Amino acid sequence: MKLKNRYNQHYWPNAKLATPIILAQAGQMLVNLADTLMVGQVGTTPLAAASFANSIFINILYLGVGISFALTPLVGKAFGARNNQECAFWLKQGLWANLIIGGILTLIAGSFYFALPYLGQEESVWKEAGPYYLLMVLSIIPLQFFNTYKQFTEGLSNTKIAMIITIGGNILNVLLNFIFIYGYFGMPALGLFGAGIGTLVSRIAMAISFALILPKIKRFKNYIKTDHNPISLIAFKKIIKLGIPIGLQFVIEIFAFSLGSIMMGWINAESLAAHQIVLSLASLTYMMSSGLASATTIKVSIFRGKKLFNEIKNTAFASLHLVIMFMSFTGLLFFTLRYLLPSLFVNDQEVIILASSLMMIAAFFQIFDGIQVVSLGILRGLEDVVAPVVGAGIAYLLLSVPTGYLVTFIFDFGPVGIWIGYLVGLSSAGTFLLLRFRMLYRRNYE
Repeated sequence: MKLKNRYNQHYWPNAKLATPIILAQAGQMLVNLADTLMVGQVGTTPLAAASFANSIFINILYLGVGISFALTPLVGKAFGARNNQECAFWLKQGLWANLIIGGILTLIAGSFYFALPYLGQEESVWKEAGPYYLLMVLSIIPLQFFNTYKQFTEGLSNTKIAMIITIGGNILNVLLNFIFIYGYFGMPALGLFGAGIGTLVSRIAMAISFALILPKIKRFKNYIKTDHNPISLIAFKKIIKLGIPIGLQFVIEIFAFSLGSIMMGWINAESLAAHQIVLSLASLTYMMSSGLASATTIKVSIFRGKKLFNEIKNTAFASLHLVIMFMSFTGLLFFTLRYLLPSLFVNDQEVIILASSLMMIAAFFQIFDGIQVVSLGILRGLEDVVAPVVGAGIAYLLLSVPTGYLVTFIFDFGPVGIWIGYLVGLSSAGTFLLLRFRMLYRRNYE
């Protein structure tokens, strides 16, 4: 009974803290789904072009997102130790660091625009993808600023502000999509390019909203109105030391999925369109689990600051229990609704049938996906970020991608083979990361 109560006292606090993050991230993914749905109504080629552009852009974007994630354990630990001055310091240094990183990533992402014609896609696909891709590149810096404020407030255990701003930005994005994709209110119908305009404008609005709203909230005034902190090389190195491995872990996983998208394009546009639909649905459940992972990072870092080491294990396993239950449910939904869900995106029966076969594989890896993302959240709270990169490299680059290629093109399984590779990668990563946490905790905290 004591064992049961030890976890019970963390289930609701973890779920409560995670709920605004989950709603915000689910809202963002729903906008991505709405993008896919609305672009899919324009045609298969624009949908394939969106998948192609995003499969490249997201690798660079999430390197920046990972760097911003470094703020959460730094701020959370300082908050747990009740050091408000240090919390404010990390906010200012995070803004400096993410401005610099955002500028660098914008230049890197922009250079990839010139490589689009040489990645084996149909000419109609890469030509339509180009202008949309450039709009995504322009959104990097405002998104880095937004993520800085988001990770800071979440490190202080406030997850509601980011949720409100994100949902507001999502609503704006959808409204702009209707106007610019289909040409309402006298605007020309811009198709995929219109979706890019909606995304760029909404991301700028979200960053500006956070910067304007935060100083007006009483709880945060002391953090915002502290003396100006010039950039600190030591703090910058600390953020980079934590953030780069987190970003690389994101990039390795996303890169493996992006290679899958590129390989789908080698088959045909229909396979790529089906892949984009199922990937959008799987990304939705992943991001919801990622919200619980972020809450777990917050809880673990705060308990570290308070030196309540036994509570680290309790809150970590409570989150693992929650994510296993949630992803078991979503896996069942994916399997039972494998024909219905793709039909909401396209009318092409070939695409729907292909997507339904991919949905079955996605259903099987849901639990592993949940375990690996929450385990990552636990390890980030412990500031253990290097081992997950090594594990990700092995799981995704040495196991997932080669397996997907072999099963698809050598064993001639077709599009489903790439998703079998994903299943191998996620199950390997989930197992490794969970074992890593158990080993690290026993070595340092028992």
